[in-house]
Amino acid sequence: MLKLSIIIVNYNVKNFLDQCLNSVFKGITKIEAEVFVVDNISTDGSVEMVQKKYPSVKLIANEKNVGFSIANNQAIKIAKGEYILLLNPDTVVEEDTFEKCIQFSDNQTELGGLGVKMIDGNGIFLPESKRGLPTPSVSFYKIFGLSSLFPKSKKFAKYHLGYLNEDETNEIEILSGAYMWMRKSVLDEIGYLDEGFFMYGEDIDLSYRIIQAGYKNYYFPKTKIIHYKGESTKKGSINYVFVFYNAMIIFSKKHFTKNAKAFSFFINIAIYLRAALALIVRFINYFKLPLIDTGFILLILVLLNFLKPYLGFPNQIEINNEYGLLNVLLVVMSFITGQAILKGYTQTVRINRTLWGMVLGTVLLVGVNAIFPKEYSFSNKFLISILSGIIFIIPSTRFTLNYFNKLKLRKNNNKSIIVTGDKPFIEKISNLVEKQQTISELLKINPSNNCSTEDEDFFIGKKYQLKDIAQIYNTSEVIFSSNNMTYKDIIEEMSQPKNKYIDYKISLRNELLIGGSTVEKI
Repeated sequence: MLKLSIIIVNYNVKNFLDQCLNSVFKGITKIEAEVFVVDNISTDGSVEMVQKKYPSVKLIANEKNVGFSIANNQAIKIAKGEYILLLNPDTVVEEDTFEKCIQFSDNQTELGGLGVKMIDGNGIFLPESKRGLPTPSVSFYKIFGLSSLFPKSKKFAKYHLGYLNEDETNEIEILSGAYMWMRKSVLDEIGYLDEGFFMYGEDIDLSYRIIQAGYKNYYFPKTKIIHYKGESTKKGSINYVFVFYNAMIIFSKKHFTKNAKAFSFFINIAIYLRAALALIVRFINYFKLPLIDTGFILLILVLLNFLKPYLGFPNQIEINNEYGLLNVLLVVMSFITGQAILKGYTQTVRINRTLWGMVLGTVLLVGVNAIFPKEYSFSNKFLISILSGIIFIIPSTRFTLNYFNKLKLRKNNNKSIIVTGDKPFIEKISNLVEKQQTISELLKINPSNNCSTEDEDFFIGKKYQLKDIAQIYNTSEVIFSSNNMTYKDIIEEMSQPKNKYIDYKISLRNELLIGGSTVEKI
């Protein structure tokens, strides 16, 4: 009997699947294992890629999209491994991940399933690595935000088990479908994935049935994987809200029949509330800075109007006269327009663009104010006071939002990139950067901790210094060569404390650069 059967269901994520399989085959060199890819009629060349690059893969090419549950079951039925691993295509595993899972599982006779520590494409820990059973009360706390307000509470944070240490092995209830490790004998006993779930919820249902049968599920953080999370499905979409919460209704009706009607009622309310909230949040995120600027500008005008008698302004804003509202709109629109024209509201805010936007806003305000009749225009003293307040408050909000991780702030156009690999790879990346005409500083890191005298002249540092160099140079991007570093070392470097805005990219055979949301040809 084989030790392990790995099953990957794919739908139109060819490059991520390629990287996933590359890491998988590096992880099974010492294990008797088989690898299945079940493709749900992808149109991006996934099937041809698997046939060409991974001929030993047992490929099932469906002629229609049968969903996640049915596709996995197709492979489970013919799998011969002692252990079954359901693995997402947008994941990367360490070279010894499977060996560690086998060693742990072999020593836990009561084990039914196991999940590992997952990080996203920016190296951030994914809380769904460990989850509790979504009972009606747990689901209520999650849906209505109490779990977010009290992330360490044993009462409110059971959905993601926030009170458990992310670096300690623990019993859990629910495994993540991104990496779902199970005994084949347990699946044969309790049944496979419920095909009533098209996508989402099937991992919860199967995990719960494992526990009901008397087995245990474990969270095992002694190995880590990357889960890019959302390449197959965009979790921020409104469609995701409907599909995910409807899956929870199916689960509730199946396992909590006594409370199913009440639970379904609250879930349906939550679906529409979350859908509406998704639209509102999307709007706010898109117009966040203009709205914040408008609010603070209005606050400055109110304060100055209130302080007018004490500061000796010869005029003030009278909203009830014909020019009062125009005065307010003039101030707001001058600076909003200045920021918009000079790209002060881009996703990554650059402080120099913000400052130039304020200069343009000042010119617009002073110029249009001069056109107003003298009795309705701002006095020079009032104008200087307004400008002083705005010039102080706008940069201050940017730095404050950046400090609380609510804004991505870059102070200049120079972008430092760390490249870790051998000299030919670094030169290849350097040529790519030059072709893209990106104004960047390339920081060359030796992929090992050993440097010759010749290497010291070429590299700025060694592998162990990567974290410190990233912080010193405020690095925005790190590129790893998987030809020169193991996936284990790459994942370990990604997991280190660092500049919170680093984008990580991993080369695949030095042909592609794959990141959390981008794939580039080298």
